[in-house]
Amino acid sequence: MTPFNSLRAALGLGALLALPMAQADYLWLERNAGQPAKAYLSEFQPGEHLDLSKLLEPAVRLAEGKGEVPRVEANAYLIGTPVTGDLRLQAKLPEGDNLVIYEAKEGRSETKAVNDLELVPTTPNGNTFKLHWKGSVVSASQVNVYTSEQWNRTLKPAQDGSVTLDPSFPARYVLEVTAQINGAVTLEGKRYESVVHVATLSFDVPR
Repeated sequence: MTPFNSLRAALGLGALLALPMAQADYLWLERNAGQPAKAYLSEFQPGEHLDLSKLLEPAVRLAEGKGEVPRVEANAYLIGTPVTGDLRLQAKLPEGDNLVIYEAKEGRSETKAVNDLELVPTTPNGNTFKLHWKGSVVSASQVNVYTSEQWNRTLKPAQDGSVTLDPSFPARYVLEVTAQINGAVTLEGKRYESVVHVATLSFDVPR
């Protein structure tokens, strides 16, 4: 199922509206001590990772611009260079006249956004997050939460636009927000009028 089957979101001035990504794919990151970081395109199901060959312009996203281009191995991106702090990866998926821009982040230590669309903790390693669009705080209609324990839920924002998650058990958590952006993007000489951003934030709660 492609992301466009479940997206009905629109970005306006000061507000970001997003609907669930039920059974749609998103890019998410994981880091394990002593191993290269990995990124998968999937629905966060163990062993059900999709082929990455259709994704364009994958690159680690740094505060000063783009960094390492990851290599593909067994349907995963491998990022060999250690990144201090939170790790970010961006990739693009053209589908006909539509363009999906995936923006993944692993870690919640930094309180400043780097990706265009990013969930940012209000305090380092905190459990309350605000959504940023190109540096400005916006409000998502909801944030979808997925875990390695197959416990999922939907977070609704407070009046200030923040969402709070109580990670009450050890697991890997992935928070996801999707939005359709008003405005066209040109990629490899083709203009896309329909542009969807899919942002994820992943982190581990250890035992």
